[in-house]
Amino acid sequence: MDPLLLEWLDLIVRWTHVITGIAWIGASFYFNWLESKFRPLETPKERVEGEVWLVHGGGFYRVEKFAVAPPALPKELHWFKWEAAFTWISGVLLLALLYYLGSAGDFLTIAALRPYGAAGAAAVSLSTIAICWIVYDRLWKSAWAEGNSFAATVATFVFLVAVAWALSQIMTAHAAYIHVGAIVGTIMTANVWMIIIPNQRELVEATAAGTAPQGKYAKQAKFRSLHNNYFTLPVVFIMLSKNWASTWGHEWNWAILAGVACVGAGVRHWFNLRNKDRARENFWILPAAALGMVAIFYGVR
Repeated sequence: MDPLLLEWLDLIVRWTHVITGIAWIGASFYFNWLESKFRPLETPKERVEGEVWLVHGGGFYRVEKFAVAPPALPKELHWFKWEAAFTWISGVLLLALLYYLGSAGDFLTIAALRPYGAAGAAAVSLSTIAICWIVYDRLWKSAWAEGNSFAATVATFVFLVAVAWALSQIMTAHAAYIHVGAIVGTIMTANVWMIIIPNQRELVEATAAGTAPQGKYAKQAKFRSLHNNYFTLPVVFIMLSKNWASTWGHEWNWAILAGVACVGAGVRHWFNLRNKDRARENFWILPAAALGMVAIFYGVR
């Protein structure tokens, strides 16, 4: 492929990836903030669980949340799903431009696997991403995870760290990082399209039919949305990681990634607590995150 054409394709697709990613992350942060700020109404209204008042751009806004569903649906109902879809699609296109086309596979796998060519590299890449989603989804649909959410969270983290280590053994250093990001990004997108949106659709259809929606669907959607919220900052680090060769280029790159991911998730947790007005008693999380980054710095020296 013409190098100049490849560079401009990379520019367009990467820019699209960043723009849609910002839109997705922004919506995720806003709705998680909104969820924690609802307060009971001074004058109760039918099925309304709470409200929150906001001021922005010279205007006042009043947002109400219904307990499960409203008595009737409005003519226009806004869904938030295409931000996730286009972030994922542009990410897969970037993988193709960087690693799948022509001799690009040389930048993906280590020398022992290069005889299989770009097609073999693409097969390893895509199958790994798909398998990781299946493992994650099966885990969180299991009865064990439903009753042991903390243990399931630890199991998910250990699984992803093991995948990062395995990828670092068969892929070039930065490619391994990018593929961990692709795996987590795929999990996040699949959460939206295969769990959150179908569950929300069930609520909408039940409301339209005049039947009582099943609250378990709302609970599942909210839970996967919270997963995505905690995945966000580690994924953003991976998206930017090309700038920091001391992380992905280190012989313990997978462990460094695990440490930075913990720091990112910890910072996100503090913001979630802050949204619930619980930041003061949990302020220790931020100094602990800073100390964690210092420890990682000395670990890479």
